Amino acid sequence: MPSYESEELVDEKTRDLSRARQSLIEELQAMMWYDERISATKDEKLKGVLAHNRDDEKEHASLLLEWLRRNDAPLDKELHEILFKDKELSGLWD
Repeated sequence: MPSYESEELVDEKTRDLSRARQSLIEELQAMMWYDERISATKDEKLKGVLAHNRDDEKEHASLLLEWLRRNDAPLDKELHEILFKDKELSGLWD
């Protein structure tokens, strides 16, 4: 996990938030890699296995996002203001 400050200077909550955010990044990367592999292979059975694995990564990412939402109040506020709205995207930012 990338770190920009000495570990002894960073409190446990910040380290946990960093762990969760880095894990979320890794889950999103895994989804991208699976999508590329699914697109590249001609073997339909392999496509199915890879799609199943990719979708597991989506569950993992969702769980991490929920943990972050519960532990990062400003993120929680933004998510509540933006997600699951029917407005145009351009109407959702400041």
